[in-house]
Amino acid sequence: MNQHSSIKGRGSLIERATQIYDFTAALKGRAAPAVDVPADAPLPPPVEMPAAPGAPDAPVQRAPAWTGPVQPIDRDALAQGGFLLPEGPVTVMSEEFRLLKRDLLAQLRDNARGNRILVCSPNSGEGKSFCAINLALSLAAEKDLEILLVDADFGSPSIPQSLGLNPGPGLMDALADPVIAIEDCIIRTDLPSLSVLPAGQRSNNDTEYLASSRTQTLLARLTEGRPERVLIFDSPPLLGASPAAVLAGHAAIALLVVQADRTSESAVREAASLLKGGAQVRLLLNAARFTTGRHFGHYHDKGEGRG
Repeated sequence: MNQHSSIKGRGSLIERATQIYDFTAALKGRAAPAVDVPADAPLPPPVEMPAAPGAPDAPVQRAPAWTGPVQPIDRDALAQGGFLLPEGPVTVMSEEFRLLKRDLLAQLRDNARGNRILVCSPNSGEGKSFCAINLALSLAAEKDLEILLVDADFGSPSIPQSLGLNPGPGLMDALADPVIAIEDCIIRTDLPSLSVLPAGQRSNNDTEYLASSRTQTLLARLTEGRPERVLIFDSPPLLGASPAAVLAGHAAIALLVVQADRTSESAVREAASLLKGGAQVRLLLNAARFTTGRHFGHYHDKGEGRG
């Protein structure tokens, strides 16, 4: 998604990735291993029965607004890291992410799992955090969406630092301590449509906390009654830590980032097998340089923005 290897052909980075890696069979393989939930984990919320015919409609529950202090995004840090810049010039990379988000938004429409995207990779260093941040920045440019970028890489959190934000309590703190309200952990940014949820304190039971019913309760508290909210999770590597496979069970789409000329097909197959039975799995090709195909930058450089 940034540069390096040369790829020929047409189609989006998702389409090109599926041409390179045949991972369909892996999705028919084994699922993620079961996890033991602690005995003191909260009980699932009660099932709500539909109202009897003629009964008055129950009030629609709506997730609380995020009202914490605003922190400015460090634009210089973004530029130095090669990320998209809010309101920055149109580039080849920004247009690729525009195409990506259009595809993902179409898949999310009316999805029973909600507006939740997991960005993961087989191993570390393949660009998942880079892609998660750029996807969040691109989605935040939409006029009618609220984007929450969740740093769920508990072992190696990097999202707040990449954006120049000061992290505080985060997702794992809210999962471990019922007294902590998850909305109070959210960092609002000076980009009004983008907020960040830090990872929080690392726990030796992060997988078990994520597998508990409390995770679903907290995610519902973030999005209930707000279809405009989209959650993007930056997860740990699938082959290096178990939480990623559990997180996939809470997502509608799992975006599996593979790095051109680095990620092996065997690693892709193994990672995809851990996502079996959960979210829709899509491959995203990162660090590719195209020798043919689109020329977005040239079009906008010529000032042909109308038409």
